Amino acid sequence: MSVFTPLTRPELETFLAPYGLGRLRDFQGIAAGTENSNFFVSLEQGEFVLTLVERGPIQDLPFFIELLDVLHEDDLPVPYALRTTDGVALRELAGKPALLQPRLSGKHIKVPNTQHCAQVGDLLGHLHVATRNKVLERKTDRGLDWMLETGAELMPRLTAEQQGLLQGCLGEIAEHKAQILGLPRANLHGDLFRDNVMFEGTHLTGLIDFYNACSGPMLYDVAITLNDWCCDEAGKIDGALARALLGAYAARRAFTATEAELWPLMLRVACVRFWLSRLIAAESFAGMDVMIHDPAEFEVKLAARQQVAIVLPFAL
Repeated sequence: MSVFTPLTRPELETFLAPYGLGRLRDFQGIAAGTENSNFFVSLEQGEFVLTLVERGPIQDLPFFIELLDVLHEDDLPVPYALRTTDGVALRELAGKPALLQPRLSGKHIKVPNTQHCAQVGDLLGHLHVATRNKVLERKTDRGLDWMLETGAELMPRLTAEQQGLLQGCLGEIAEHKAQILGLPRANLHGDLFRDNVMFEGTHLTGLIDFYNACSGPMLYDVAITLNDWCCDEAGKIDGALARALLGAYAARRAFTATEAELWPLMLRVACVRFWLSRLIAAESFAGMDVMIHDPAEFEVKLAARQQVAIVLPFAL
């Protein structure tokens, strides 16, 4: 189970009392997390999620709280931080920064259809439009420079074929870095995978896990999202799913000509980011009882993105 910091019932009851949400009925660890410790918490006044932040500097947490407040106020279905009766959102539990948030209804979708993808595209467009005119600045710790440095460090541990695949994209990143960073910006979710979106049937009910959120090129967020939502089992882009997602997104925000030009590269960049981070996680947590995503998934997707047929709709 991916709970790095276990909790006892008495210490949790003490922590929850200042929220004024009633008696603790039950709690359990959430096994899906790979970076933070998360718990489902059932109180007399509702269902909640408690997160103990295990990775990243504490100074970033006010950014996450403010971003989620902005998105909640713009009617996006996000788990904003609850305040205690004294108005405090960020607290400490078991020596770790802690946030209590409403538990959103719904389930994750394993095999999305065009309706799911259209709603995800609309959601992502809504998020970007809600923040692009007043971007909350936070530099990602896994950006282009990190990819170049980490890729070079991991290169000796890869096969010759893997090295060739990775080196080709790292060269593209180095060559086009300035262009990428000059693309239209907003706040990004940064990890909009199927396991971070909730649905009831085909109705999208929630977007969770903002701990990779940052400021940056909106197109990068679109590429990350499409690489997970719109692929077949071989890692190739499913045209119908991709058109549904991109069309719904473009209805919220029109793509630019420069974004259309850099689109194939950005899909490859998004693959590199998660291939490298998963390789690191696989090494770091080897032999531990922690959920580890397969790095090979994004190696396969990067190979499939060497040729990109799907284009951005309504590019200006």
